[in-house]
Amino acid sequence: MADDSTNLVDEISKADAAFFDAFNSCDLPAMEKILSKDLEFYHDIVGVSGHRDTLAKTKENCDKNLGLRRDLLEGSLEVHPIGDFGALEKGRHTFCHLENGENVCGTFEFMHIWRRVKEGWELARVISYGH
Repeated sequence: MADDSTNLVDEISKADAAFFDAFNSCDLPAMEKILSKDLEFYHDIVGVSGHRDTLAKTKENCDKNLGLRRDLLEGSLEVHPIGDFGALEKGRHTFCHLENGENVCGTFEFMHIWRRVKEGWELARVISYGH
């Protein structure tokens, strides 16, 4: 079981890194491939959004050249299996963006539900809170 747990953590860590490398570089086509078509994104302030709205908001922010960047807080990652469906990823991350010429950052909590698919992993549910 330890090997299975280690593999799952490695796989989800790589999926998380791939998604946020795409996010940080505003690579919307890469993000779109990772987000499930039935994505549900729950944000404690903004509310609920889906696949199309999430990509549109990301594009809007990229077009504003906000320098938006997400980094996983080292040591905060937890990964738990969800039967044969996929995995739950939990942790803390820091988002930074430029505001009036200064880099403004905040650290928040998140949970991601990853679905195992033939191609690898897709991000199906996001819960972002503590803003």
